[in-house]
Amino acid sequence: MRVALPRHGYVTGHAPERKGRMTEPPGRSARFAPEDWVSVWQGWALILLVLVGVRPAIPDFSWTAARLADAFSWGDVAAALAIGILLVAASAAGIRLMGGLTKPYLIGFPAVFVLAWAARLVAGNDALRQWGISYVIVALVLGLLISNLGAVPTWMREAIRTEYYIKTGLVILGTNIVFGEILQAGLLGVAQALLVVLVVWYLCYRIARRLRVDDEFATMLASAVSICGVSAAIATCGAIAGDRKKLSYVTSLVLIVAVPMTVVMPWVVELLGIPAIVGGAWLGGTIDTSGAVVAAGEILGDSALNAAVIVKFSQNALLGVAAFAISLWWALRGQEDSDTRPTARVIWDRFPKFVLGFITASLVFSFVLGTELVDSTGALMKEIRTWWFALAFLCIGLETRFRDLVSMDQGRPAAAFLLGQAANIVWTLLVATILFGGAIFAVPDL
Repeated sequence: MRVALPRHGYVTGHAPERKGRMTEPPGRSARFAPEDWVSVWQGWALILLVLVGVRPAIPDFSWTAARLADAFSWGDVAAALAIGILLVAASAAGIRLMGGLTKPYLIGFPAVFVLAWAARLVAGNDALRQWGISYVIVALVLGLLISNLGAVPTWMREAIRTEYYIKTGLVILGTNIVFGEILQAGLLGVAQALLVVLVVWYLCYRIARRLRVDDEFATMLASAVSICGVSAAIATCGAIAGDRKKLSYVTSLVLIVAVPMTVVMPWVVELLGIPAIVGGAWLGGTIDTSGAVVAAGEILGDSALNAAVIVKFSQNALLGVAAFAISLWWALRGQEDSDTRPTARVIWDRFPKFVLGFITASLVFSFVLGTELVDSTGALMKEIRTWWFALAFLCIGLETRFRDLVSMDQGRPAAAFLLGQAANIVWTLLVATILFGGAIFAVPDL
């Protein structure tokens, strides 16, 4: 069964109709407890619990084929269960606050959590990690397999809440984006991030529009290519209240393209004799997933890895600022066909509130909390954020029919993405050579 949606094609009948776009349901709960705000409260509640001392152990998902039992040690299983209990308690409270169906959610969430757990276990394999295949890819593929080869059980549907998990994860992501560390690590990385994001975003957007890709799709594609891949596409989709079917498409493109880039780009660096630091900066500015950046950087050595991480981290730090700018731009240009000027109220209503949670978390952890406290909680914050993203990527797969993605807009968005990524590769190599090659600035000691 297909359900028609105006302007945006179809969503498949196996997913609830409310999940067609990243918008909030109408009614009293949407006015007084919208999903954006609940995600902020939930994210900050978990942050505060960690800061005051609620710190469950972090499970270790790493294992090799020769030591498969390492993936199922009781200590790691217990640690994962403890975090799962924390997540379901916080998220169920949020569901109730939003006026959702708490009991069906509590029934479906354990199944979604176990599937996300399975994805992280598979991704923990040493061979997969060396190839840069992270939990993001595994969770998405697992969801797609279930959705396309079988059927998503009805009793799980209330717990398939992609936006809710994504927004909460993005709020917590702010705790790991510490501006002070970026500045200490290198202003050159920040400069490259700014030049890449601004130029590549515009180029990719113009390429997509020239190929007759609609504004909404073009905006998500441009953000994914220029900023930080999947997270940027997700934040942009929330900022413009975008169609999540298009978000699924962009996410799939990012993950599919990142894998060959991880292998080919280090080989090109060595083939052309590009200095390691320049090559690392190039990798960090073009490969769109953090796991793939690390994997590619490790191939070239420590200097390249450090440069790649600095640049990638700098681009990640621009996520909140970019989401704010995009939401403001979208609200203003949405009024072009109207004789009325957009009011502050219109802009505020359209602005994604979870971005405020992200920026606030980043500022607090950058400039308010002590270094010791930030360092002691950083790993656990990252772990909790990773769980939310694992749940979200799994849900994207569970809500997506692959045959719809293949035929979407006759392949024009895919062409726009590939052309935009090609422009990104050329421009970023030029910028990295100028900034890190020693022609103008001293080569940093990395």
